[in-house]
Amino acid sequence: MDAPIQRAEHEEFCKRMEDEHRRLNKRIEVLETAVKRIADINVSVAELASSMKSMLEEQKDQGERLKTIEDRDGEMWRKVLGYIATTIVGVVIGFIFTKLGM
Repeated sequence: MDAPIQRAEHEEFCKRMEDEHRRLNKRIEVLETAVKRIADINVSVAELASSMKSMLEEQKDQGERLKTIEDRDGEMWRKVLGYIATTIVGVVIGFIFTKLGM
């Protein structure tokens, strides 16, 4: 008993299907926008990770350079103290020799 549908029923069915298609298309559009935003965030995170990696390498290099500078200053200070100690010992020995008459 398949009776053909009336024109009004068909038009109502078409209208409901078009409404459903619009609703689904809107949902797809919203999802596509969300996926694009997620992809943009993903790219930003990758760029941030790369930037952080290069910053870490630069920080390591700066740490090594700072250590070199600190070591150089410490070495220079030890040399100065050595020269001062040598001078003091020389003065003391000179004083002792002058007192002994040599």
